[in-house]
This record gives sequence, structure tokens and C-alpha cells, in this order.
Amino acid sequence: MFQRNCHSRKIFLITLGLVMLVAIEAQAQLGSRETKEWIQNLDRPERIAGLKIDKVLPLLKLKPGDKVADIGAGAGAFSLPLAKAVAPSGKVYAVDIDPGLLDYIAQKAKKENIENIQTVKGEFSDPKLPTHDVDLGFFHDVLHHIENRQAYLKALGTYMKPNGRIALIEMNRDDPKTPHRNSPEMLLSKDDVKSWMAAAGFYPSEEFDVFGSPKWFIIYPRH
Repeated sequence: MFQRNCHSRKIFLITLGLVMLVAIEAQAQLGSRETKEWIQNLDRPERIAGLKIDKVLPLLKLKPGDKVADIGAGAGAFSLPLAKAVAPSGKVYAVDIDPGLLDYIAQKAKKENIENIQTVKGEFSDPKLPTHDVDLGFFHDVLHHIENRQAYLKALGTYMKPNGRIALIEMNRDDPKTPHRNSPEMLLSKDDVKSWMAAAGFYPSEEFDVFGSPKWFIIYPRH
């Protein structure tokens, strides 16, 4: 009986430890929220309209067969349209650190009969992609949530083709209405990003005025 109780207690402690580890990981990113709250916030109709997906996608110049890593895919607002853009032979890796969001994306893809999305559980400093021939790494309002940005970008570069590109849409810290004005650690400058990108071997080539003052949109190919 004593042995059985000790064994049960050991299993309980291991399970509790795993649950706590998942909770800690989910909170380790800057500006983290609970999964349910993320979904409610990310799927708001007004937010989806503000993403300007129909304007962004053509500027990415994707073609069927391309492989795209949607970094910080969230609720999949871009993952699904990206998957359609590279279909039928291309693939989208929807990367996030929150398993609940990845499950949500998988459910949405199944509902829309989109079969070329693969969800990926990333880490804080590494997207942990299952391939090393990605054509495009895509960030939308995500880089400011990553604490060690330079390390993450460098890690991402190791999964990409020699001629791969990174597309980055980010909040403009100089916009007086930026939602993160009270969290300076989440406001990025173009110069800082340019420096981090250069350390990973990527340099700015195109900038698009899609969002006006609130956001900037730059594509960084590898040189």
C-alpha cells in the first residue's frame, strides 16, 4: 500500500510539473494572454479587416509550391490565405508556442478543407520548423512579442533556403496611437530590426505603404 501511494504521488507530481511548465511557457512571451482570450481578440471582425490580407498577399509574390513559415500564427488569420496562395503543392507551417491556438488553426483548416497547413509548436528562441527549405518567413504583429529577437531571427534563418525572404509587418513605435505605447519593451525601431536582420544575413529590399502610420511592412531577402 505504501509503495502504491508513493507511486501515485510521484505520478501526480510529474503531471503537476508538466502542467506548470506549459503554463510558464505560455506566459514567457511578452504581452501573453490565455488561449481563449487570444482567440477572442485575434478573431475580432474589426481586427481581421485591419490586417488588409487582400493587399498584403499579392506583395509577398508567392507562387504554388512555395513553403511559408507563418511565425506567431495566432488564430490563423494569415495561415489559411497563405496556404491557398501556395496550393496545391506548397505548404504553410503555422508556428506558435500555444498548443491551444495550433489546435484552433487545425480545426479551421479542416473546416475549410485546407490540407497544406502543418501546425508547429515553436519555442521562444527557435521556431523548430521540420524543414530547412522555407521560401518565406512571415511575421505580422509578432516580433515585438519575442523577447530575444535577434536569436530568433538567426534561428529562423537556418530553416530557410539560401534565397529565402523574411516579410515583417510591425507596429510603428512613433505612431501616437500605437497600442503598446505604455510598454516600451514591445516597441521596435526599424533600425534595431535592420541590425538584427543583418546579423541573420537578411537585408531590407522593399517597403510597402499598406497600413499608413500605424504599421510598417518590409521584406528582407537574404544576401
